[in-house]
Amino acid sequence: MISIAVDAMGGDHFPKAEVEGVIQAVRQYPVKVILVGQQEVVRPELDRQFAGWKDLPIEVVHASEYITMEDSAAKAVRAKKDSSIRVACRLIRDGQASGVVSAGNTGAVMATAKLVQGVVTGVERPALATTLPTKTGRPTVVVDVGANVDCTAKMLAQFAIMGECYSRTVLHVESPRVGLLSIGEEEHKGNELTREATPLFKTLPVNFVGNVEGRDIFKGNVDVVVCDGFVGNVLLKVGEGVADMIKSLLKESLSATPLRKLGAALSRSGFNELRKRTDYTEYGGAPLLGVKGGACIICHGSSNANAIKNAVRVAYEYANGGVNARIESELNCSVA
Repeated sequence: MISIAVDAMGGDHFPKAEVEGVIQAVRQYPVKVILVGQQEVVRPELDRQFAGWKDLPIEVVHASEYITMEDSAAKAVRAKKDSSIRVACRLIRDGQASGVVSAGNTGAVMATAKLVQGVVTGVERPALATTLPTKTGRPTVVVDVGANVDCTAKMLAQFAIMGECYSRTVLHVESPRVGLLSIGEEEHKGNELTREATPLFKTLPVNFVGNVEGRDIFKGNVDVVVCDGFVGNVLLKVGEGVADMIKSLLKESLSATPLRKLGAALSRSGFNELRKRTDYTEYGGAPLLGVKGGACIICHGSSNANAIKNAVRVAYEYANGGVNARIESELNCSVA
């Protein structure tokens, strides 16, 4: 049975969401979960939520410290040697787990994973990916969304390989369409980085469809979109803001009058379907592609139990599909 380590002290409201999500995950998927955190905090929460948890494939590993959202990532990684995320990453390094899930400080999780686990052979820098909904119903993977602000064309090519492997293995997309994010489809458009990367992408063993624009992402015209972390993070935050605005305006508009309230009630099933399709918790979290030993899934700090459960699922599918071995093999044949 594949084991996944979960940072029980990472989220905004730990360990409630982590514990609840883990209980749901082990009941639904063929996976063992190692909850890492302060035993005096984690065990009572397990007892409170499900008295029979010891009969489930759940183990608790003690970590005396944890990193908060307010901590400086660099300082915390150096100073807190027994933090929950560091202990979890050590479990992967030592072969006791095949993936880690954390809703903690993103910078600290990325830095710890790179420091403790190392990187896959052929990867210059790990990249953070995210999954965005589209109108076709098939999600699009965007990589990088914040791990690397300054990138070279070679790094973008590596991101393309890693994102394509993730889309094919975890999202089960056959022959994912890979695009390079630019300000136009024409090869001469874009900045120096995209113009240098385009010819390199043509040599990769992926289904490269050329340069794509931001609007193509949500249309579902492409399965993997590659960009540097600066552009990707701006894209992600703008998308989150637009989604929140639309939901707020829609709710306000439909509750403005009694007649509109009636219409909203009649359309509730449709709204529920829309909410599910745009619910980030259904996608689990953002994988840090390219770290050794297995999956590193970083969840939003406010993640609920459903997000944690799905993050465990993604980590399991990542490990079960041998994503790291695929990445290393394909990089060695192309851009490593």
